[in-house]
Amino acid sequence: MDPDNIDIEAVGSQVTTFMGQAQVWLAAFLERALSIAMLWQVGIIIAAAAIGWLASRVPRRMLLHVAEKYAAAVMYSRFCRSFAKVSWPLISVILIWCAAFGFSLAGLPYEGLRIVGSLMNAWIVVRLMTLNMRETIWSTLFAVIAWTVAALFILHLLQPTLDLLRSTHVAGTKINALTLLANILIAIAALWLGRVAGDAAQIKLRSTRQLNPSTAGLLGQVTKIVVIGFAVVVALQSIGVPLGALAVFSGALGVGIGFGLQSIFSNFISGVIILFEKSVKVGDFIELPSGVTGLVNEINIRSTLVTTNDNVDILVPNEEFIKAQVINWTLREARRRIRVPFGVAYGTDKDLVRQAGLEAAAEVNWTLENMGPRAPQVWLVGFGDSSLDFELVVWLNEEAVKKPSKVKADYNWALHTALERHNIEIPFPQRDLNLKPPGPIRVRIEPQDAPAQADPETEKAPEE
Repeated sequence: MDPDNIDIEAVGSQVTTFMGQAQVWLAAFLERALSIAMLWQVGIIIAAAAIGWLASRVPRRMLLHVAEKYAAAVMYSRFCRSFAKVSWPLISVILIWCAAFGFSLAGLPYEGLRIVGSLMNAWIVVRLMTLNMRETIWSTLFAVIAWTVAALFILHLLQPTLDLLRSTHVAGTKINALTLLANILIAIAALWLGRVAGDAAQIKLRSTRQLNPSTAGLLGQVTKIVVIGFAVVVALQSIGVPLGALAVFSGALGVGIGFGLQSIFSNFISGVIILFEKSVKVGDFIELPSGVTGLVNEINIRSTLVTTNDNVDILVPNEEFIKAQVINWTLREARRRIRVPFGVAYGTDKDLVRQAGLEAAAEVNWTLENMGPRAPQVWLVGFGDSSLDFELVVWLNEEAVKKPSKVKADYNWALHTALERHNIEIPFPQRDLNLKPPGPIRVRIEPQDAPAQADPETEKAPEE
């Protein structure tokens, strides 16, 4: 652009016009901001905040108490805590909107109350969604929607925007985009509420005392699936999918179960069999075919959660409990017998060894009390290459069966201490080494004072 062609007078005129409009806008803003009506609105907002803070103390305390009382119901407790956190702004915004309604009836301006109320509405919605939604994408979506609606309402553009959405034309066809968006939001809300309700029902069933943990866990999973399935039907109907299409989809799903989903369906049936047979229950201590041992924490529709003593969670498909050989150490009786092998040197008094072994068993807390016929015993089980082989045979109490590694370590420790106390030797492996020379060796004895001389015949083996 050539600087010589710039019309200085035109630019100056535009700047003057803009400055004049800015002065008009600023004067109008100051006139409204410093008006008596605006001062009244600011005072009402401050009073609503103060009254809301005082009035929210009691419900906030009650909601937090309910959340702590029903901490086991995670979703319900989370709702109570979230409403406790927004109780102050919630009461304040109710008072602000009541004041705005009163101003409108009296014919007084209430623009300040409307702006503050809209912003607080959006903030409360965003806060509740953020506290109760674990997925960031959904909370972000609701935040964008809430702030957009608030901005349009403040700028008096909400109604024109709604009218525009109602009369949207796509490829010459009139489409009610507002209804479509509303149906999509209803579908999303239905899916979210279905999942929340399913989780709440599952937690409630698992916490009930009338059902055993295994039954409660599986029923909770089934209830969750039914609730989510109902939510899916509501969501599909809200966006206009007919029930006939759902029937076709169900048939296709059945074919999918027969082919691609047969493994999942097999695990589900296996879970039902486990539930009715009660071969594995929540709280049982089991040993998997791989040798891993652990405690059954959950029996779900597809898999069972097993937690080892190292706090490692293992998800085992339910059909593994039907097909493979799984050892349940606590199926009928948790008490069991273990054998702790040890060896002593040949020549050791066997009665002294028995005494040391029984003393070691008595010192370990895992040994069964009131033993009777299940008293500890010391058996001589073999004659090793360098030791007499014994076994300490002990019956364990119910808690010991869940800690096999620690139990064996404790008995080994006590055995070593008892053997040392009685001066019983734990032998090392002994071997006899016989050297067979290839031929005769000649030895010559020299006088002690004479210097040693090398004899070539003794340094080299005779040749044959």
